[in-house]
Amino acid sequence: MALSRKLLLLIAGLVVAGAPARAAEFYTEDLRIPMAEAGPQGLEAFLVRPAAAKRYPLALLSHGSPRSFDDRATMSAHKYYGIALEYARRGFAALIVMRRGYGTSPGGRVDSVGGCAKAAYLPAAAVAVADLRAAIDAMARRADVATTGMIAAGHSAGGLATVALTAQAPPGLVAAINFAGGRGSHDDDDVCNPDGLVQAFTTFGKTSRVPMLWVYATNDSYFGPDLARRLHDGFRSGGGNATFIAAPAYGDDGHYLYSVGGRPQWTPYVDAFLRERALLSRDILSAPDSLPPPRQLNQAARTEFARYLASMLPHKAFAVSPNGGYGWRAGRITADDAQRDSLAACMKWSPTCTLYAIDDHLAGPSQTTSTDQSARAR
Repeated sequence: MALSRKLLLLIAGLVVAGAPARAAEFYTEDLRIPMAEAGPQGLEAFLVRPAAAKRYPLALLSHGSPRSFDDRATMSAHKYYGIALEYARRGFAALIVMRRGYGTSPGGRVDSVGGCAKAAYLPAAAVAVADLRAAIDAMARRADVATTGMIAAGHSAGGLATVALTAQAPPGLVAAINFAGGRGSHDDDDVCNPDGLVQAFTTFGKTSRVPMLWVYATNDSYFGPDLARRLHDGFRSGGGNATFIAAPAYGDDGHYLYSVGGRPQWTPYVDAFLRERALLSRDILSAPDSLPPPRQLNQAARTEFARYLASMLPHKAFAVSPNGGYGWRAGRITADDAQRDSLAACMKWSPTCTLYAIDDHLAGPSQTTSTDQSARAR
């Protein structure tokens, strides 16, 4: 189904109405989601919400699946911070949960689709749905998260998981978003058992009644325009409720439209969809304010500090010395890890280093470490 005229008008209106209303601070928390099938370690997860103490509706975010199995181990919930922040800015408690077999979540190949020629998507989707339901159950026990009025959103294999979740919709799920959803991309424009994938989406559509937004870029190398339309047509044929957007080409590969870099293109689609259903507050919070660079940094070092600010991989920290030495690290498991590693990087060149910033905040005045090494820039 083409994008409705009403949705287009809403998107156009966001040029004025959707501008950030005010600066805000955000709360983040690393979590392990209890799940018997995942063993005592549970599922890796990361929560981002506005800092104010209140209950926020859940936005359950689902990741994709790399073509190479070995790449799953390098995945991290932290890498989706930039995406989660967009939902937190819109008043949600955004939870990124790593399904079994991804990141540090145990599970191995539990969600395998089997051989390419006869790839079976329904069993794999059932595994993903079980993981998402475990995350919902865990969030329902929190005082700062509401599972009534919650939404779900997913990309690629996470889009497939989100569609599958709507087919067995948990209580409180009121809307869902599928970005480039699918599974089984073996190579560019080469999908394992595409007819089986279409049939899986058709099956989901028979019981799914949650309003959905589907976004597929016209230059998606994983699930191209023809296949995307087939998936949507199959879903709709059984009664599934989904608005389809054929988004303009994005970069070299539209499969990555749903990214930090693609925010200017995809967030208006999301805002229009949520506003149409009264799920978006009037004001969209701005991202955390940029921090001023340390005064002692030279121009080259200030450029490096700008790179630190632009990094969307928590946890991160930036350390400086009085004579302009510096060091920073991002993408660490904990804030303590980021602080330790950034201080160590700074102390390679300077005898006295102080933490200047931790994540998006200025550090306290007393966090200093000294060595006897000579000073120079990082």
